[in-house]
Amino acid sequence: MIMKKVLNYILAAVCTLTIAAGCIQETVPQTSYATAEQVANAPGAYDLFVDAVTSTFVGQFVYSPSDTRANDFGLPQFFLYWDLMGNDLVPPALCNGWFDSWYCIDHLGPTWANSQYAWTHYYKWIKACNNVISLAGEEPDEAKAPGAGIALFYRAYLYLDLAQMFATKPYYLDKEAETVPLVVETTQVKDLSNNPRATNEAMFAQILSDLDKAEAYLANYQRANVYLPDVSCVYGLKARAYLLMGEWQSAKDYAKKAQAGYTIMDDNAYTNWETGFNTPNASWMLGVTYKADDPNIQKNDGDSSWGSWMCMEINPKTSGCGYAASYGRPIFIDRHLYETIPATDFRKKCFADFAIDELGQADALQALSAYTDHPDWIYQNNVLSADFHCVGGLNFKFRTAGGEEGRNNQYIGFVVAVPLMRVEEMYLIEAEAAGRLNESEGVALLTAFAKTRDAAYEYGNHTDAYYNTTSSKFINEVWWQRRVEFWGEGMATKDVKRLQKGIIRSYPGTNHVETYRYNVEKTPDWMNLCIVQTETNYNFACTNNNEPVAPDGDSDPYKFN
Repeated sequence: MIMKKVLNYILAAVCTLTIAAGCIQETVPQTSYATAEQVANAPGAYDLFVDAVTSTFVGQFVYSPSDTRANDFGLPQFFLYWDLMGNDLVPPALCNGWFDSWYCIDHLGPTWANSQYAWTHYYKWIKACNNVISLAGEEPDEAKAPGAGIALFYRAYLYLDLAQMFATKPYYLDKEAETVPLVVETTQVKDLSNNPRATNEAMFAQILSDLDKAEAYLANYQRANVYLPDVSCVYGLKARAYLLMGEWQSAKDYAKKAQAGYTIMDDNAYTNWETGFNTPNASWMLGVTYKADDPNIQKNDGDSSWGSWMCMEINPKTSGCGYAASYGRPIFIDRHLYETIPATDFRKKCFADFAIDELGQADALQALSAYTDHPDWIYQNNVLSADFHCVGGLNFKFRTAGGEEGRNNQYIGFVVAVPLMRVEEMYLIEAEAAGRLNESEGVALLTAFAKTRDAAYEYGNHTDAYYNTTSSKFINEVWWQRRVEFWGEGMATKDVKRLQKGIIRSYPGTNHVETYRYNVEKTPDWMNLCIVQTETNYNFACTNNNEPVAPDGDSDPYKFN
């Protein structure tokens, strides 16, 4: 009976307002849920709570479990929300899909359901972390330390995401910029109605405190797979945090430490038609994975999943499913970014050449065979029957899982893994941080990395992009590498905000959607997400960001140098 109550508690322990850490202390014996003391004493209960930290990161309908929304599939859904706000990811010509609000900058204010997504998901996940941290105690014993370390790591990970998306300025530019309310394991329900947004300074102090403890608790932990963090992931997250803080030496040092034991992907691993970005390899430090029995896979024909939106190769006759493969809603790369990638850079092979759109059907099919074993499927779904009638810029980076069987059955093909952290990021953080201290050292590190992608690389070839009046040639070159390397992995908008870049969607030959071809010289305010109104209604100390306002129609075309 106790274990049944524990499971009920895990599923139902959600408090009003922000998801409160204090819930577990407030539970009383008369309720149908387990008390904190019962949970602590129940055999195996602690491990269940640790498992609950990651069990809904992917695969579950977290926003509305009784619904099957096609944009409710876990952490990777936020990659698309956020990065479609910028210019590197492009939806098809007709802009009427599940992610359109973030691309069009529409219905993103505090009264709209769109502002609820991050709030619901992230604070539920933070709640799960707080449960474990509370149960582990201030000084967890040897058996509980790894679980506490995992929970502390992910709480830091989640708050770092929230800080980047809600703060109006990055830490290194404004320590006092407000992020989100902090809710930790000691926060009580009574405090939630007067819980102001933490400043960057307070938020990053909490993040680093959590990571310091996680580093200690995971020091000797041997994980079973990359779907759980180990101490190298702690080093990696510290490197991210210190980069945002402008603590260049610490960012450099932790990025270097994080690289140990990993191998940068080569051409074969990066562009592999069978395992490309669907299966962990020696470069993946941390990831998530969908399972065959996940609701996101089993319900709604598997269409509510990352694979549905990012994997192009699904047989239209045997499956006919998938927003990218079959419903005319794939995600393209920005044409200008694609055209800045040299032919000698193997990453260019992840995207269909725009020149294919100028060919007749027979020649186009032949050209598409350089990207897929099934050019006929791609041509049929994107030229013959789609609204936009083109293939240029199509994403072949994220491959369907399960080989030919998966390509013919989405219930296999969409069961993919997605990276959350790769060692390549650590090399680029090290290079950027080193260059901030000593540019010649940074250039050397950046060049060494770039040559693993393009043996013909020459420093300085990619500095023509996007209103670079305030950035150095070196920072622009780092940024270009990050944009290409991590396309689709949830870093594009974060980097725009971190580096205070502008947006260019309108330029000669653009593939951006007409009416939404915005050019904004400075980092747009719409990248500062709004806090959902229900929070500010009941948390009287919580301020909010301004409601995003889109430009009025297309901007005049920008001419790149």
